[in-house]
Amino acid sequence: MTHDGQVVVVMVPLAAQGHLNQLLHLSRLVSARHIPVHYIGTATHNRQAKLRVHGWDPSELANLHFHDFTIPPFPSPPPDPKAATKFPAQLIPSFRIAVVHLRHPLTRLLRSLSSNARRVVVIHDSLMASTVEDIDSIPNAESYNYNCISVFTLAIYELEQTDGSDKNSIRDLNIPSLEGCFTPEFWEFLESQFGVPKKFSGNLHNSCKAIEEPYLEILKSINHETRHWAIGPINPVELGSRGPTHPCLDWLDQQKTSSVVYVSFGSTTALEDEQVAEIAGGLERSEQKFIWVLRDADKGDVFDGDVRVSELPEGFERRVAGRGLVVRDWAPQLQILGHGSTGGFVSHCGWNSCMESLTMGVPVAAWPMHSDQPRNAVLMTEVLRVGLLVRDWARQDELVMATTVESVVRKLIASEEGREMRKRAKELGAVVRRSVEDGGVSRMEFDSFIAHITR
Repeated sequence: MTHDGQVVVVMVPLAAQGHLNQLLHLSRLVSARHIPVHYIGTATHNRQAKLRVHGWDPSELANLHFHDFTIPPFPSPPPDPKAATKFPAQLIPSFRIAVVHLRHPLTRLLRSLSSNARRVVVIHDSLMASTVEDIDSIPNAESYNYNCISVFTLAIYELEQTDGSDKNSIRDLNIPSLEGCFTPEFWEFLESQFGVPKKFSGNLHNSCKAIEEPYLEILKSINHETRHWAIGPINPVELGSRGPTHPCLDWLDQQKTSSVVYVSFGSTTALEDEQVAEIAGGLERSEQKFIWVLRDADKGDVFDGDVRVSELPEGFERRVAGRGLVVRDWAPQLQILGHGSTGGFVSHCGWNSCMESLTMGVPVAAWPMHSDQPRNAVLMTEVLRVGLLVRDWARQDELVMATTVESVVRKLIASEEGREMRKRAKELGAVVRRSVEDGGVSRMEFDSFIAHITR
């Protein structure tokens, strides 16, 4: 595979769904500019990324090449719903092994590409810094740091490391502490990646100036020696033909506009049985239509056999038949959020989910579980005002009762406050979608990035 005199791009994602997904979406956008893209990972994680992508088909792009690198077997323990911290500790062994063992095959690939290409551009997840350490030895290669989290969360974290002179912009916000967001092992992993003294040529953000410009300015003022491009949303914003459809989409076709609440806590949340029972009770008592994605959190290897199936209260599915759907497989979230019948989203506020709900103009009931989610929830509820909080982060250890779930769902779908929020979300969604059209702010940022790497 020669790329004589061309610029080629190599994507280096972290092996977690929310990260694999973003760099795969970015691969589509880059390859549409007639630039060959090489997406690297283990066979398992590449298969996971391709299998779960929504809105387009990776096998249809002739200039998108997957490299399935072999790494030693890694432990893939089940998630622990009773863990004190909800962070997906079960994924850390696979991160550690991949980060170390992808380094040499990646370097070999970069060297072979660099012999024919004019320039090799490496876009790496910020948590894969040590994997791309050898890039400095390749004269025509340069790397870009890709941030999978919101600019808001990143800017607050950076402000917390400074003496505080810039903090006015966030002074009035109720910023939750990082307590309970991560496990000690993840902090160690984080330090091992951010401690890598690397010169990269710029930062890419899955965000949009239309929603996060003030926080982008903070980042630029703190970290002004490198360039920043806010190129999001990178998920598809137009969902053309459906292709083979998931049964839940046919069900949505039969519902009234904005009448359904979509409930999903992403790929890294393991709920205890008691919490599942309370959610079920709240959804039942709310008397609203719902689609509830009830899956266990991912393991390091999502194809590895047994998955715990949460028990639902006796007779629940029979009692809500026709009004509610419980989905236990991978759901087409982007298409659900983009459907006219969906009126609200009970969400953990992972950044993929936030960007998808912002793009599709759907308000959220924010129920953060770990990581950057508590701070994303502040952005959605206090800053952008397109959501309400299910519970305060300070009470993260408490069970959320059925009465709370019931009132949140009713407020979101069937109250004046919910209608106002939905109106704001729809207006903001239109702004976000326009940002990626010709002349839009995100399109201009992306054009600027492509011009920079193909200079």
